[in-house]
Amino acid sequence: MSEVDTKEIIINVKELSIEKEQYVDDLLRFLEEQLPQIELNRNGNELEIVMPLKLSKRAIKLRLKKFLYRKNLNEKYRPISYNTSENQGYMIKEKKVLELTYY
Repeated sequence: MSEVDTKEIIINVKELSIEKEQYVDDLLRFLEEQLPQIELNRNGNELEIVMPLKLSKRAIKLRLKKFLYRKNLNEKYRPISYNTSENQGYMIKEKKVLELTYY
């Protein structure tokens, strides 16, 4: 792929790697199988994805949600979109749980 027809997004997997490092390796393998047209690189707690312009960010989010569901992590984690001036992408964050106690 040439630089002109590609874009780069970042997936921050810090909270997922704190839980278990194997989940991050499984996520890498899952994304490579599901989307063979992307290029994946890992930098610490960040996954760099170089993908074609025609592929939407939404397709990546869908695959992230599907991965969390298959690993039974969808009740605990969720992908959240973020945009900064230098990069854009998703971070996998732990869901906030509201516990109500009744008397």
